[in-house]
Amino acid sequence: MIDVTGTPELFDDARARSNVLRLAVAQALAGANSAVIFATGAIVGSTLAPDASYATVPISMYVVGLACGTLPVGAISRAYGRRVAFIIGSGCGALCGALAAVAILRGSFALFCCATFFGGLYGAVSQSYRFAAADGASVTYRPKAVSWVMAGGVFAGVLGPQLVQWTMDVWPPYLFAFSFTAQALVALIAMALLSTVDAPKPAAADLHGGRPLAVIARQPRFIAAAICGVVSYSMMNLVMTSAPLAMKLCGLPLSDSNFGLQWHIVAMYGPSFFTGSLIARFGAPRIVAAGLALEALAATIGMSGITTMHFWSGLVILGIGWNFGFIGASALVLETHRPQERNKVQAFNDFLVFGLMAVGSFSSGQLLANFGWSTVNAVVFPPILLGLIVLTLAGFAKRRSLQQAGSIPEPL
Repeated sequence: MIDVTGTPELFDDARARSNVLRLAVAQALAGANSAVIFATGAIVGSTLAPDASYATVPISMYVVGLACGTLPVGAISRAYGRRVAFIIGSGCGALCGALAAVAILRGSFALFCCATFFGGLYGAVSQSYRFAAADGASVTYRPKAVSWVMAGGVFAGVLGPQLVQWTMDVWPPYLFAFSFTAQALVALIAMALLSTVDAPKPAAADLHGGRPLAVIARQPRFIAAAICGVVSYSMMNLVMTSAPLAMKLCGLPLSDSNFGLQWHIVAMYGPSFFTGSLIARFGAPRIVAAGLALEALAATIGMSGITTMHFWSGLVILGIGWNFGFIGASALVLETHRPQERNKVQAFNDFLVFGLMAVGSFSSGQLLANFGWSTVNAVVFPPILLGLIVLTLAGFAKRRSLQQAGSIPEPL
């Protein structure tokens, strides 16, 4: 826990609640961007790529864009305010849709990959919505603010697939061309909404104050938050990405795969309606630990059988585990910085999470193809164990610092 006595912050939960509503809607609209890409990227890639083995490259380019965008988002937010970063990000989303539609019409694989990269940049900006919701909020309201913004993902899971379903055949024979045009329009709507978010430019004192990033990153609390965020997101992405192909290889119908992924997305974001309250009541470390344990349980289910119910139940539990682990880790990050340090610290945290996820996204398919579904699930356990260990060590370090400060008595 950091000492904020030297950096007083004025709390305005009424303003924070107003921002939370706008950011939750923006999260739903931004989620449609990634949903359209994940639903159509491999299909479009297989028709445009010079070789079928490159079919999933557009999706990997989205993840690369996600990783590349995190640090610039922090720099822009720190220099010009979050609202400017939000508007630039939604502009990238509109550009993604426009370029993707042109790429499909012209049959350009390279242009389509470029489009999904811009979609990843939009995704990087949307990841900062959860932290923006906590700006200026009281300590007790911050976890709830993060949680409620993430809840917008539930509606993204509905909006994105429906957007594809309604628009995929509008411009025959160019499948999905109009879907990306519609996605660009949705991004422009998000831009208009985000322009009303109350996120003023940082004060001049905030641009130069605060500790060096290296000092902040050495805190046991930050190390635990970053590692747990990386583990919870990367392991979820590893299993989720492999599951549809694994179900196909097991002879299960495509409809079963689509149904399982739909409920996985609902499970990822649905608990957000109460995750913040759980964090406020039990503390972020316990919720993170519960999330990691649930991801381990999902992997155990995946290794125990290959029936439809094994896949469905595993994907749902995996989604809930990600929700607890990632939102809990985000709440831990909020405990490690002072107000004037937030942009650089939050951006660095997301860079670690999504940078390592980008590396994993290129390996999931090869892991499944060469070693099988059981191995994909077995890979989950060592990182989960690492996350639990560092979380425990961070708890010991916090208790020791409180004892040295005389806040709690030494144990007998």
